[in-house]
Amino acid sequence: MNAVTTAVATTERAAMHRALELALNGPRHGVNPQVGCVILSADGEVLAEGWHAGAGTPHAEVVALSALADPSLAHGATAVVTLEPCNHQGRTGPCSEALISAGIARVVYAVADPGHRSSGGGERMRAAGLSVEQGLLGTEAEEAIRPWLTAVRLGRPFVTVKWASSLDGRAAAADGTSQWITGPSARDDVHRRRAEADVIVVGTGTMLADDPSLTARDADGGLRAHQPRPVVIGTREVPAGAQLHAHPSALRRIEGHDLGAALAELYDDEVRSVFVEGGPTLASAFLAAGLVDEVLVYLAPTLIGGPRTALTDLGVGTIGEQIALTLTSVTRLGDDLAIVARPTASAPTTPSPKE
Repeated sequence: MNAVTTAVATTERAAMHRALELALNGPRHGVNPQVGCVILSADGEVLAEGWHAGAGTPHAEVVALSALADPSLAHGATAVVTLEPCNHQGRTGPCSEALISAGIARVVYAVADPGHRSSGGGERMRAAGLSVEQGLLGTEAEEAIRPWLTAVRLGRPFVTVKWASSLDGRAAAADGTSQWITGPSARDDVHRRRAEADVIVVGTGTMLADDPSLTARDADGGLRAHQPRPVVIGTREVPAGAQLHAHPSALRRIEGHDLGAALAELYDDEVRSVFVEGGPTLASAFLAAGLVDEVLVYLAPTLIGGPRTALTDLGVGTIGEQIALTLTSVTRLGDDLAIVARPTASAPTTPSPKE
């Protein structure tokens, strides 16, 4: 690799790091992924930047092209993008065509678009004569938009199961009281994560026992800008006076016990991320069915004892059937720990025919 090639690679790598930073400006929730784009001149100067602000708004590539001081600067330039430019007409036009029409000469993207309808942008641009490279900082980009990628690849929403428990694994005292096992820092973290999800799910048992509001609030108790839609799964009715009826997003009920069918129904309704809040029966059912992509546990330094465990039957009859998890992070929040873990078995990566 000569000095010129090395300089180009270094510049493009720095631009991809910047594109990943830009992507985080977009909403984590919603049907579309977070995407960032940086446009470089032939000599490596940053000409424009952009990110996707959510469904129905221009995609990152189009935003960056629009930010050019002069449209003619796109001729011969390089577009560095975190996700393969799309290849289909949705709420907006195909980004691959926008880059071709603008005169971009080279496109570097981190992760291939797994969508059945939206993929193929790379090949479309190559066919038009552009230089196209895939995989720069691919691991980092995969991690950044893992929920969206998982949802599209599996054809169902990304599922996070959350619970809070004492060190001895109890989610409530013997009389059913559970407010509060964890401290304010942990609770604030829960609300932040709620606001990143499309929907928040509880079973009818928890709904009847706790009468939750399922809102996402800030530290002062005010509503956050995005509110996940509340979903109740089960056959029992939601009482007329339940707090869920006052939720700023419309309550949705899904009857029955087929969780796979429930997730498919939500996916068809453009839900890409599900935050399962409870209780132990529903959390255990999701885990036993192999429908969990991430486990989020808030562990408090307290002992409660008694029968109110955080999980119930997982269908594990022998130690060889245990559900192995891989720790992703352990964060101290005040006196509590927030533990994120993922099922060790890797998820399928084939595109869903629905996309």
